[in-house]
Formats: sequence, C-alpha cells, structure tokens
Amino acid sequence: MTDPVRYIISGGPGSGKTTLIDALKQSGYDCSPEVSRRVIMEEVVGGSDCLPWKDIVCFSDKVLAGMQDALELSVSSPLTFFDRGIPDIIAYLRIAGLPVHDKFIEAMKKNPYQPRVFILPPWNAIYINDPERWQSFAEATTIYHGIRESYSSFGFELIEVPEGALAGRMAFVLDNCK
Repeated sequence: MTDPVRYIISGGPGSGKTTLIDALKQSGYDCSPEVSRRVIMEEVVGGSDCLPWKDIVCFSDKVLAGMQDALELSVSSPLTFFDRGIPDIIAYLRIAGLPVHDKFIEAMKKNPYQPRVFILPPWNAIYINDPERWQSFAEATTIYHGIRESYSSFGFELIEVPEGALAGRMAFVLDNCK
C-alpha cells in the first residue's frame, strides 16, 4: 500500500476554505472537515471554557487530538484534503504569544502532509461572522499572516489560491495537485 497523500487547505478565518473543501467532497474527493470549528461547537454546547478565546491551550490540545484522529482515518484513502493542519494550531499559539509544546511537532512528523499547502488569502467580499467565527476582518488578516509564517517556518511551499468563483478555485487546487 502506498503512503496516503494529504493536502492541507488553510488560510485565515472566513477566506472560503470550508466552501472549497465541501465542493471537493461533493466532487468525490476524500476531505477532512475543520476540527477547530467542530470543537468550538461541542465546547459551547457543553458549557466549557475550553475555547480559543478563553483557554487556547486546552482548545489547542483538543484540536490536536481531533486532527490526529482525522489523520489516522486518512490512512485508508489515497488522497485526502484537510481543512487546516497541525501548523494552524501552532500559528494560533504563536499569535497568542504562547510556547509550542513538542507534541505538536512530533504529531506533524508522525503524520506528514504534502509539502505543498494551499492557502486562501483574506477576502473581504466573502468574509462574514458567525457563532464560531468571532474575529473582525482585520483580526482574520492577522491570523492569516501568522498561519503563513507557521507553514513557512516548517518548510511548506505555500500555493496561494486566487479569489474567484468556486469552480475556478477548485480547478486551481486540483491542477496544482498533479
């Protein structure tokens, strides 16, 4: 059996990542949804303080566990697209001025991603807030730059997905996977 091919689609909040991932999934590709959004919804429902705006260390640990579970599930698929990757967690910790525990680096080494990462830049025309996306557009832009820095610091090649219609964005990603 060959090693699974794992592409990350990342970027700041509200840049169209999830819409792109959903379109790839509807086209028959294996996709892993954003773990952090799921964790936020679960923690809010449970009345927990394990949220990025209350306890980012606790939240990061839960997101890492969820990402590791998703990586384990991807072993049976030849190609999987991930809505965010472990370097995103590291970026959020760095933005918060917190140390990055070795467990995050070890998890990346154990479950390698493709060296090319698709990154979606901030796009004000599509940016909206919702219960899990509380940041302003300016804050989302700051997060985007932190995410770029995180991936670059680990040697990933960042492929910027241009703004435009969903079909064009999806074609761009697929063309750059070849």
